[in-house]
Amino acid sequence: MYKVFSDFVKDKKRICIIQAENPDGDSIGSAVALDYLLGDKEVSLYCPVDIPKYLHYFKDWSRITNEFDFKADGYIIVDTAAEVLLSKLLDDTAIRNRLYSAPVFVLDHHETEDDLNFPHESIIEVCPATAELVYRIAKVEDIKIDQNAAKAIFQGILSDTLGLTSAAVTDETFEIAAELTRLGANISELEDERREFMKKSARILDYKADLIKRIDYSLDGELATVHIPWDDIREYSDEYNPNVLILEELRLVEGVKVAVAIKTYPDGKVTGKIRCGSEAPIAEKVAGYFGGGGHPYAAGFRTYDTSYEEVLGDLVKIVPELIKEAQDENQE
Repeated sequence: MYKVFSDFVKDKKRICIIQAENPDGDSIGSAVALDYLLGDKEVSLYCPVDIPKYLHYFKDWSRITNEFDFKADGYIIVDTAAEVLLSKLLDDTAIRNRLYSAPVFVLDHHETEDDLNFPHESIIEVCPATAELVYRIAKVEDIKIDQNAAKAIFQGILSDTLGLTSAAVTDETFEIAAELTRLGANISELEDERREFMKKSARILDYKADLIKRIDYSLDGELATVHIPWDDIREYSDEYNPNVLILEELRLVEGVKVAVAIKTYPDGKVTGKIRCGSEAPIAEKVAGYFGGGGHPYAAGFRTYDTSYEEVLGDLVKIVPELIKEAQDENQE
């Protein structure tokens, strides 16, 4: 089934690899790894937003640019098949027209349905990370994985699996981790690099304390939410993503089954990042209510012309039903 990818790239000389407008460790790892794996091609790495500083631990992250390559003869989109996560791209008429007219391939690992309207081929395979999918394709198609590619793949997997600890991790993931280690990706060294860039300034730590004080608890403490307004996004996001600061703290509060960090923007856009534990793996379903998607344990959404209070009201309405559905399924 992976031959379709090899067939796509074999006659391309110039390829542009695209990330969505919410770059994370998996999307960067997948993009950078493909850059190494397609060494015989002229490759550019594109993201419509700047890569946050806390993700600069990826080697060659600086190769990712906001300049779209209109002259590429093929485009690979990594880590999403959802049009809502490519809206910044598709709002640009020139880019939209290029994606409609040029060959496009999508690599994604989410369960969310592919709703991209422009013509494209794809491999969408539910697994812990898109970076793991990139590894599988390289192995099956006999594409050499050098040390740099191994490190990028491993970093992508580590990012999306919380260091190989998430419920999505399988025995195959550990086997892949072992092979990547043999190829020169030392997990201890990679973690040291990540921790160096995850260090926080005193200012960010003070901001985190403020976020903690703002947490709203609903549904007898089963739902925890925090509002991140535009002023916060503008002031802190370049240095540290507020979602990353607070989401794990929310999820680890006793009694919390669903944690949601909600950002609001001046144009009426609202985004949400969701984390759930094993007692209620409903993140994808919660996101789906708002037109988003992801995994049972981690998902996200974007909506428009609404407010934090309205989104919170919807969450209070739907979360109990989804928790009950999950509990009923577990009992069957």
